[in-house]
Amino acid sequence: MGKEGFFAKQSELDMEDHLIFEYAFESFVDPEEAAAHLCQEQSTAQWKRVDVDEDLRPRFGAKVIDLKVLETMERSSHPEMGEGEGPAYSCRVKIAHPHANFGPKIPNILTAACGEGAFYCPGISVIKLMDIGFPEPFLEHFEGPKFGVKGLRDMLEVYDRPLFFGVVKPNIGLTPESFTALAYESWMGGLDIAKDDEMLGDVEWSPLSIRSALMGQARRDTERRTGEKKIYLANITDEADRLIELHDMCVKNGVNALMVNVMTVGLSPIRKLRRHTEVPLVAHFDFIAPFTRVPYYGVDSNVIIKLQRMVGFDTIILPGFGSRMKTPDREVLENVEECLKPLGHMKPCLPVPAGSQWAGSTIDIYEKLKTIDFGIVPGRGVFEHPMGPRGGGASLNQAWEAHRNGVSLEEYGETHPELKAAIEAFG
Repeated sequence: MGKEGFFAKQSELDMEDHLIFEYAFESFVDPEEAAAHLCQEQSTAQWKRVDVDEDLRPRFGAKVIDLKVLETMERSSHPEMGEGEGPAYSCRVKIAHPHANFGPKIPNILTAACGEGAFYCPGISVIKLMDIGFPEPFLEHFEGPKFGVKGLRDMLEVYDRPLFFGVVKPNIGLTPESFTALAYESWMGGLDIAKDDEMLGDVEWSPLSIRSALMGQARRDTERRTGEKKIYLANITDEADRLIELHDMCVKNGVNALMVNVMTVGLSPIRKLRRHTEVPLVAHFDFIAPFTRVPYYGVDSNVIIKLQRMVGFDTIILPGFGSRMKTPDREVLENVEECLKPLGHMKPCLPVPAGSQWAGSTIDIYEKLKTIDFGIVPGRGVFEHPMGPRGGGASLNQAWEAHRNGVSLEEYGETHPELKAAIEAFG
């Protein structure tokens, strides 16, 4: 195969001309042969024409710059996924891929990183894309968040605490009028952002045109009554060719943030929407688990978080702590860090770890993250609160006040009935 043409020292390459694909894989052939196949399959494949004296590998070939064999096993740990008999090798590899092969285009990048060449590679039984490293000049082609964490805080004029989202429940079946009445009560209680559930789109029994108009008016009414800024986060998940239309209709009706179930719609359409949008964009994590949940196969969740930030999401709702989301704490912390850490010129985006939350969850999340730059997004914790959504919204603020004052939730609840009711119902 001429595998030597697919290996290089990092010092020999201009790294600004390459993306770094990092994989964990298991092979049933010599690891160097497997890694070379991986490079060959996702770049030049056949690297010369018959009877022509040429070699396309130096310019166009992907190249192994680091290969580690972590473990040699008697047989594959996942024989149902593999081929061959005998020993298997657990490996970690970094591949430098010339980005001129595909350009700053998400569909083409992922074709190289996650396509046929990677996941049907000869000699490799299981494989997971663990990271993509982007040189800073390449990142200049991506705008990233338009608003980011600071932009959201400026909209709400909230700078000293986490942001309080709430998913209006029941999530399916409410008329626009009933939905708006619940959201209004939650805002009046102190919720910052009332949102559509990811399942609620533009449907016959709750047309987005009507729901957005009612919610836009209710938001403005709440702001006048409370003196506090509020956000209605409308779900415009739909066919890609409707995103701009739905954006324009919602913004005209007073919607001031929009959510998209990003992997069901696709990353690439979001780049177009981001260039057009007048309001923050929020990503929801539907259809991400099938790529990320299997520990030895697919795509690491950090990769998808990074790509969502690059295409322009200002906020990323992601699986959070606790048993509900079935996600290790380590992974949640890494995903949050991916939202907030430096990434070229791009603004940080707000992480919103989700999953069966209530007022007390805010403190638990803060103690794990050690930052106030996150959102909490309860559903039942606000909308099934015994004192109604107004009580649920109030309980979120009261829990944070207790923390800020160095008082236990139980003690603070003795003089704050909304928090006490939340403790009794959800604690």
